[in-house]
Amino acid sequence: MSKLEDIAGRASDIASQLGGSLKHSMPDKALKWVETGAALGAMRTGTRVATRFVRRNPAVAVAAAAGAGLLWYAARRRAKRLEADAPIEGSAKRVEAKRGSRRKSS
Repeated sequence: MSKLEDIAGRASDIASQLGGSLKHSMPDKALKWVETGAALGAMRTGTRVATRFVRRNPAVAVAAAAGAGLLWYAARRRAKRLEADAPIEGSAKRVEAKRGSRRKSS
């Protein structure tokens, strides 16, 4: 190894140690603020990209919204069906009550 590679490797090690110790020494609230700021920046960028896409391709956006609505509706119907067929306790099944025929009283 040359001296240049040794120096570059050593600088990389020092930088990683410094970054790790800096991250551990930061208070939790400060780290949360940094994460929140990064998330807000990503959200703003995503919103900007989505707006441009919708302006350029309105038909695709409408089709995507309709598809998302259909998926939501299908998932909702499936959940209701599974809830109706779900066992109450253990292996018991729900039985729908039906009105019986009236008996004549004497």
